[in-house]
Amino acid sequence: MLQDRYEKDKLFEGILQLTHEMDPILAKIDQVLADEKLYQMIRQDLAKRFAHTEETGRNSTPVEVVERMLAVKHLYGLSYEQTEYQVRDSLVLRQFCRVYLEDVPDDTTLIRWAGVIQPETLQRFNERLIELARQLKVTQGRKLRTDGTVVETNIHPPSDSSLLADSVRVIGRTLQRAKQVVTETEQLRKDVFRNRIRRVRQMARQVGEAMRKGGETAQTEGKAAYQKLVKATQATVQQAKQVLPVLRKTATPQAKKLAQTLETFLPRAEQVIQQTVRRVFHDEQVPVQEKILSLFEPHTTIIRRDKARTPLEFGRKVWFSEVEGGMVSRWEVLQGNANDKKQWLPSVDHHIQLFGKPPEQASADRGVYSIRNESRAKKRGVKHVILPKPGYKSEERKQYEKQSWFVRGRHWHNGIEGRISVLKRCFDLDRCLDHGETGFEKWVGWGVIANNLRVIGRKCAV
Repeated sequence: MLQDRYEKDKLFEGILQLTHEMDPILAKIDQVLADEKLYQMIRQDLAKRFAHTEETGRNSTPVEVVERMLAVKHLYGLSYEQTEYQVRDSLVLRQFCRVYLEDVPDDTTLIRWAGVIQPETLQRFNERLIELARQLKVTQGRKLRTDGTVVETNIHPPSDSSLLADSVRVIGRTLQRAKQVVTETEQLRKDVFRNRIRRVRQMARQVGEAMRKGGETAQTEGKAAYQKLVKATQATVQQAKQVLPVLRKTATPQAKKLAQTLETFLPRAEQVIQQTVRRVFHDEQVPVQEKILSLFEPHTTIIRRDKARTPLEFGRKVWFSEVEGGMVSRWEVLQGNANDKKQWLPSVDHHIQLFGKPPEQASADRGVYSIRNESRAKKRGVKHVILPKPGYKSEERKQYEKQSWFVRGRHWHNGIEGRISVLKRCFDLDRCLDHGETGFEKWVGWGVIANNLRVIGRKCAV
């Protein structure tokens, strides 16, 4: 049964007098999280974990505890295990998380509850934070600046040989587990469960060594090694296709779980084989949208940023909007290497919807500039549109961009680079450690929420 909160403990309040007072920033965040609307947003998602979560079963971890422990995790950049340890060890964090003298939920419990919260809920949660920030005079939405960055997914540098090896490893490991579940029959001989993992690892290393030599050696030895690697992967896929129907017919939870694993990874392994054959043997340049870069994070895309140190990045492009005061008002995970120009008007429109009025000043980098973007923003009521034009500029345009308000706006806009840096360094948005596309969106959402909570705490604690 879903439990809302623990009752206040008088004994704990007495013990709390013996320790340090709560940090002023954390104390202000504590007041913000006491907002009933924020609490109800999280509760609505947690109530959907099972069909009758609100009516039956033993008492759950309280909603209030889950909400605040997740806030602590992202505020301090902790793992779930570290969050459990820190809250259990600290009287101040026990008070902040409303655990009091009760048992602190372990990391696995927190992971399960966190998985129920949806990205859309975090969007609405952040919008409510912006509303509270307006009431506390942290921001009034007079200025808007937007920019994008890449958040990496948690994958190794992709290559066809490593992806083929990953395919054999995952499918082969599943077949070994299936061997313990499925009774051997005439249709499933012993060779169906043959393990090729070790051999394929050696083949992948041979491919890498041959390709590093370059020249004709890469063309001859490399292709020969790739040929063996592809054949071994295809053989493993065929083995799995023979085992999968038998697993589907076996009415045990373990068999169903193994069947689900094969159903997930077989299409991905076949896609890896297909792209390898096209690229290596047919000398075909495979389009980015047709590539798979990771078996475990298939939503990963190649982002070309034209930077000297990192010309290519593997992850997802995320677009941020920030208002004065340091509050991130919007984020969006984009599909592929989306054009920056298309992100301008949605950012302005969202700001108008959120604040009920257009910003007095809105700015972006030169990659966003277009006559259409500039004119549409002015029609929406933005007084100062600061979009520097790239390339050739007429004398009239040069004089336009030399106006004092434009120059000041450009200087203010540069601060969004610092905000993105803070999100990456302090709130773990440099690399997403969560799984799947939904997990990626939630990782970004919690990072933004943690930033905004910290900003509110610092502004109001002064």
